[in-house]
Amino acid sequence: MRTLASLLSLALLTSSWAQEPPRESPAESNLRILAYNVWVGFTKVPDRKPLWLDWMKAQDADVVLLQELNGYSPGMLEEDAEVWGHPHTVLLKEEGFPTGITSRYPLEDIQRTVEGFHHGLIRARIKDIYFYCIHLHPSNWEVRNREINLILEDIKGLPEDADIVLAGDFNTFSPHDEGFYSHGLLEPFFAKRDEEYDARNLRDGRLDYSVLQTLMDAGFTDLEARMRSNDYTFTGSFPTLIEKPGEHGDLRRLDYVFSSAELTRRVQRALIVSDDTTQVLSDHLPVVVDFAVD
Repeated sequence: MRTLASLLSLALLTSSWAQEPPRESPAESNLRILAYNVWVGFTKVPDRKPLWLDWMKAQDADVVLLQELNGYSPGMLEEDAEVWGHPHTVLLKEEGFPTGITSRYPLEDIQRTVEGFHHGLIRARIKDIYFYCIHLHPSNWEVRNREINLILEDIKGLPEDADIVLAGDFNTFSPHDEGFYSHGLLEPFFAKRDEEYDARNLRDGRLDYSVLQTLMDAGFTDLEARMRSNDYTFTGSFPTLIEKPGEHGDLRRLDYVFSSAELTRRVQRALIVSDDTTQVLSDHLPVVVDFAVD
């Protein structure tokens, strides 16, 4: 299992984003995307929410895609978004594990879908880009496959040259990371969970990469993986150092931002933000991406 010391080391290695100013000038034609699973809407750690709001404000994001807004109402999301300067918001639902989108720019063509999805799906158009806020099934690879194929079917109904971003908690594994899981620690962890909870995390006893492979085969790019440097050190997005009961397994990447081909050519920076602050805000780490757009 990943030790506290190794997680702290990763936090230090990947904290450069937080130390840099968000952007040199508001006039830059960058679009910053931030995806974050905030662990049951801070209901478990309400004392961390003011720190989270301060952190969110400092990121200067243009579009925010949130998962696990448990206990939220549309009004609560509006209040939070006002802190980081976003006048436009949409909440999927008020029960279960809601997702939400906030934006500096107007939200258009909003589509909420619950049927066929474990947590549901929001799609919205912002600055002529279609954003999908993703939260796939937490414990069944077959359901995740069905969900990603439903999303791809929806995408077929968009204009042929549409710019598309899919961001959030995919709850599954990227083929780009397969080598980082060769230690073999995750398979026994998930085998135990599958037996205890009648779940299907493993596929024939192995980690499943088919969901994200399907997405990549459809022409979408895993941006954090694309932008890794030559001296990259693996940065999973789960679990963090936040105190949380139970066993959570070794470090892994579950949170992603994918984009269609034209937007992929415009990506400037993409990474998981791991620092002393984000390691204790939620059980997931955020993903932040900068695009150069008009």
